[in-house]
Amino acid sequence: MSRRLPASRGARVASRPKLWTCRNCGRAFANRNQSHFCSDVSLESHFEGKPPKTRELFDAFIAAIRERGGPVKILPEKTRIAFQVRMSFAAVMARGGYLRGHLVLAERHDDPCFYKIETFSPRNHLHAFELREMSQLSDPQLGQYIAPAYAVGCQDHLSAPRASATRNSNRPRTISAGKRRA
Repeated sequence: MSRRLPASRGARVASRPKLWTCRNCGRAFANRNQSHFCSDVSLESHFEGKPPKTRELFDAFIAAIRERGGPVKILPEKTRIAFQVRMSFAAVMARGGYLRGHLVLAERHDDPCFYKIETFSPRNHLHAFELREMSQLSDPQLGQYIAPAYAVGCQDHLSAPRASATRNSNRPRTISAGKRRA
């Protein structure tokens, strides 16, 4: 089942303050003078020496973001590939036949599709995953979290009412849902 965001999304994004742009690298940020490393890394460099499956999973991940969320900026960096609307809401690292990545969600979701969750603030939870099969992008697996992560990228979570703490704990903590695969 596909969960596309409301058509009014563009209007909400447009009504937010203008993005700050780094003079050196041209990258746009929601926060003025955002700390970052300027880079000039090609997208293709992330896939050099990797099996074709790695790129196929990446392309499927992008398609899922566009289908469930909308337009997205793809930002190749030195160690990862980030996905941004107003702010980065996801990133992946190309591995040998799979992707290791994370989604930033406004609520904590203790789901087995995430091997680690880090809480940075009550509305900023990093959910780490490994994408090994296309089927993971379907609902009810990892795919169900793409639209809410995209909403974080639009900064919708900053104006939305907070969810009940009974569903997801907002206590800062990290969990591991099993061993990380190499």
